[in-house]
Amino acid sequence: MTLVAGLSLAIWLYLVLLHGRFWRAPEVLAAAPSSVAAWPAVAAIVPARDEADVVARTLNALLTQDYPGRLEVFLVDDHSSDGTAEIARQVAVQSGQGARLTVVTAGELPEGWTGKLWALSEGLAQAERTGGGFDYVWFSDADIEHDRDNLRRLVTKAQDEKRDLVSLMARLSCESAWERLLIPPFVYFFRMLYPFAWTNDPRRRTAGAAGGCMLLRAATLRASGGLDAVRDALIDDCALARQIKDLTLKRDPAAAGGGIWLGLADGARSIRPYDGLGDIWRMVARTAYTQLHHQPLLLAGVLAGMALTYLVPPLGVLLAPWHGDGATALLAGTAWALMTVSVWPSFRAYGQAPWRSLTLPLVAAIYAAMTFDSARRHWQGAGGAWKGRVHSAPGALARRRLDL
Repeated sequence: MTLVAGLSLAIWLYLVLLHGRFWRAPEVLAAAPSSVAAWPAVAAIVPARDEADVVARTLNALLTQDYPGRLEVFLVDDHSSDGTAEIARQVAVQSGQGARLTVVTAGELPEGWTGKLWALSEGLAQAERTGGGFDYVWFSDADIEHDRDNLRRLVTKAQDEKRDLVSLMARLSCESAWERLLIPPFVYFFRMLYPFAWTNDPRRRTAGAAGGCMLLRAATLRASGGLDAVRDALIDDCALARQIKDLTLKRDPAAAGGGIWLGLADGARSIRPYDGLGDIWRMVARTAYTQLHHQPLLLAGVLAGMALTYLVPPLGVLLAPWHGDGATALLAGTAWALMTVSVWPSFRAYGQAPWRSLTLPLVAAIYAAMTFDSARRHWQGAGGAWKGRVHSAPGALARRRLDL
């Protein structure tokens, strides 16, 4: 017991002290003076499949961006059945920005493509057909609402630091009881998988992105192979980030650009609520097993590792009256304290009470169950399900290792 508790403590000492400062999350895209002299042209691409409940609000935020340069918005209607396209056109007229919006009807989904990437590809193709000449493409999910100056901030970051990809992890809904319990740790776990400091370091191979808001240098996207090169990826944002960084790592960062940048958003938020545990469960289960490259042995290792990391510390403390081992209790208690301290900034960022940090072991157990359920769905041929589509076959990019 002492050995197991000591191993758990060693894991937490590494995570807190050496794992890219992931838990502190200082990377936030804040407003800053810009040295941009000539604002580049931007094509915003919005994939939309049955988004009638949110698209009016989010599209209006895109169309009314306070951006000095050329901005055109291409909303791709991905076979919606709820009038998404009609609502989008009405919003453009009502906002006085009808000339800025193009509604694209996506073609039939080809074999080997995931739905979202196909919709983005259709939007890019339309942008090129209608004049092109865009310096950047801005991928924005249909449920993400942006502050009016958010594109200014993104472009400033990309231009001033010569970044090829600037991505924001939008602020997620955190109102219901399940959201308050699970969403801050979700952000925490994402930062642990892709430490922002390492992702943003042009010398490291770590590559991550958040698909809800991604600004990409158009020339770099084309040179890296474009969307066609990641067409079968379920975790499309991180696969695209890996592709961009692989290209930029071949260049001299000081001379050709600073690679990619990923941070938290104070100017972008998801307005789609998670109505209960089921909504959050499906969000995680859709891609968790893909993250493990559909490998049963890796799944078993991850589940065992999560038990060692998150469950051993509280059990070592709470069961002390039964096991009676003071050394085990001390080691486990220290590990639990480090765990609690490390997750507290994530809960605080979402306005939650300090005591919620103590729930991380419970939350980790729930996420472990979601991960196993993701594998179960894959084995049953129902993996990657989203809005009536199933992408269960592991493509080449889904199997590819996203090196940390």
